[in-house]
Amino acid sequence: MRRCIQRGIALGALCILPALTGCFRVTRAVQKSHPPTAVFTTSLDQILRETQERYDAIKTMNASVEIVASTGGDKQGKVVEYTALSGYVLERKPNDLRVILFLPIAHLRAMDMVTDGTTFKLSIPPKDRFLTGTNAAEPHSKNSLENLRPNVFSDSLFIKPQQEGELVALTSDERVYRPSSNPKDLIAEPTYELSFLRSVPGRTELKTQRVVHIGRGTMLPFQQDIYDKSGQLDTQALYENYETFGGVQFPAKITIRRPKDQLSLVLTINKLAVNQTLEDDQFELKPPSNVKVEQLP
Repeated sequence: MRRCIQRGIALGALCILPALTGCFRVTRAVQKSHPPTAVFTTSLDQILRETQERYDAIKTMNASVEIVASTGGDKQGKVVEYTALSGYVLERKPNDLRVILFLPIAHLRAMDMVTDGTTFKLSIPPKDRFLTGTNAAEPHSKNSLENLRPNVFSDSLFIKPQQEGELVALTSDERVYRPSSNPKDLIAEPTYELSFLRSVPGRTELKTQRVVHIGRGTMLPFQQDIYDKSGQLDTQALYENYETFGGVQFPAKITIRRPKDQLSLVLTINKLAVNQTLEDDQFELKPPSNVKVEQLP
């Protein structure tokens, strides 16, 4: 008798299952993605060669830019977006960099920063401040903009090739994105993830230095993640709107994110001259006579 009851319950459950799934299931339409027109396949060696070639293609750059900075986020409970500043970014490999930004009114200098790769100088005329220190100087200000170091720009502008002692790994993934040329479109693009790693002396451990994300529709980098010594994400750079400048493909829009500082910079390149001669005095910055130099530890 008990077995018959159990069979009856099981049979009843099977009978009402279609009704339950029909009543408790909701289907909604979403935009369908599609693959890019072409998808390329290549080897790790070829990707490393192309990364080296892109880096070597530009020896100097003189860029007319617009930069929009924003600070804050969930940790602060607010986001502050600053007025767009125009200016110039000068770079002469391997180490020289200068960033000059102007106030929108009267074209006065808002910030001027220069480095030789080891030490930097930072002038903030509106605040009558002039700072200098090593590129590795620790943050000292509650204002994350004043904690900017030259390597944030140089590391984000150019993707370095494999360095001595670095190990590499290549994996595959996919991203879904909307191209800026057609925001209504939705593309599912296969990607390559190129990781640069270093071994930890005396330990069976590898630390990730950088991860470069490459779209297989164009074989161009669209993102770079840079990690600090502890393995925490330090800087993330996003690359968009590639254009050809002086025969070289370069992203016309670069977004630099600093998660620990809750700082974001959107850099738009309006003009870019590559491989022109830049003189030594273009990388010199002297403090005004009436401003005290602040030496950072």
